[in-house]
Amino acid sequence: MRAAVVAGLLALGIAAPAVAQESALLGRWRTPAEGGVVEIQRCGAALCGRLVDAAPLRANPDQRDVRNRDAAQRERPLRGLTVLRGFTGGPTEWRGGPLYDPNSGHTADRGTLTLQEGGRRLSVRGCIARVLCRTQTWRRAD
Repeated sequence: MRAAVVAGLLALGIAAPAVAQESALLGRWRTPAEGGVVEIQRCGAALCGRLVDAAPLRANPDQRDVRNRDAAQRERPLRGLTVLRGFTGGPTEWRGGPLYDPNSGHTADRGTLTLQEGGRRLSVRGCIARVLCRTQTWRRAD
């Protein structure tokens, strides 16, 4: 019984830093494009981000993913669309992918999310190849 309690306490001690690390990234972030807001949350063992607001969605809540390069995906709604997934790491940098830009219809295979300015800004970098990368700075919306 005592071994189980000790093992449980050790597990809590190991898990607590991981939760604290990711909590700095969780929440809503304003993107520079069209007043977009992406909510980053836990999705299974990693973090993901979904589009929750943007100027086009306020004008037409039924906006579709019309710029997607895959014609079969163009009818899916933009609201709630996963735009980044599979990110792990911390405490200030997470790696993962893919990242999707609904404004261009492009998907980056991998990327990094880097907290800046005490967690008020987020550098979002997506790369198609090692040298073909684009970076945006998002601001905390919470």
